[in-house]
Amino acid sequence: MKMNYLGHSGVKVSELCFGAMTFGGKGHWKTVGEVEQHDANDIVSMAIDGGINFFDTADVYSEGKSEEILGKALGPKRKEIVLATKVRGRTGSGPNDIGLSRLHIIENCNASLKRLGTDYIDLYQVHNFDPFTPLEETLRALDDLVRDGKVRYIGASNFSGWQLMKALAISEKHNLEKFITTQSFYSLIARDLENELVPLCLDQKLGVLTWSPLGGGFLTGKYRRAAKRPDNARRTDKESQFLQFDEEKGFDIIEELEKISKGHNATIAQAALNYLLRKPAVTSVIIGAKTKEQLADNLGTSKWEMSAEEVSRLDDVSILPRVYPYWMQKTMMQDR
Repeated sequence: MKMNYLGHSGVKVSELCFGAMTFGGKGHWKTVGEVEQHDANDIVSMAIDGGINFFDTADVYSEGKSEEILGKALGPKRKEIVLATKVRGRTGSGPNDIGLSRLHIIENCNASLKRLGTDYIDLYQVHNFDPFTPLEETLRALDDLVRDGKVRYIGASNFSGWQLMKALAISEKHNLEKFITTQSFYSLIARDLENELVPLCLDQKLGVLTWSPLGGGFLTGKYRRAAKRPDNARRTDKESQFLQFDEEKGFDIIEELEKISKGHNATIAQAALNYLLRKPAVTSVIIGAKTKEQLADNLGTSKWEMSAEEVSRLDDVSILPRVYPYWMQKTMMQDR
């Protein structure tokens, strides 16, 4: 398994990160996965044996149960891995049980530490932007957690370009701990990140961690044009989709992925993941697995590399419409 530096830190993490969103299956997260402790133990052990040293979860996944299950599954192997979790979402019914206030961050960091069965979090990420809390308050709280030894590094998730850059500027101005990563939605059916966040991360030396790299299972090949949708799959009900994208374009991408995967004796899912591993700024691709069979397939991604010509073919079939001001900037560049 290839290792990459985690942003501009000196820590190395596996190019595949195991995401524990499928652990627990409680409440809203029931549709994502219902992996309980016994199976989670086997899956986590298999992931570590396969070379993964990077694990990600969040306090809101299955109302905290994901953190509990992951912590127990890691057990004495916790020191061998880089552990990431997140804060921001609603964790109770009270008015302060949500957001990025100092109160919510510190209370929920302590709660996550307890559930995970550890005394420190390697990468503590804010799960989304909070427009109701000043960034200075959020960043000072995170800085205090680092100084207290409860957190080693901090990261952002689901920020826009201006929000992330403003946060970095505030940290620079006040000598506070800086975000070293952004965890963002990035895949062949969602390349919006390339407009602002990828250039920002390359410029500021932040690592990109990709969530839902298979588009909620769409890029596994189990969905096909004009074919019956599989039973009990996440995208079977088209009217209640969390991830929104052009499925017709997606089917074109799947067809190209199939051609490439056959040339490498690989699967469509492996090809979709392999594409992201070839993209600049990507530190680690977050995979999720409900079974050992799914995990084994995902681990196979690291055993081969897509060629530059194959990446180019997928770039072409998944190309983004050029939005303003980027089409204007490209026009001006052609005049130089």
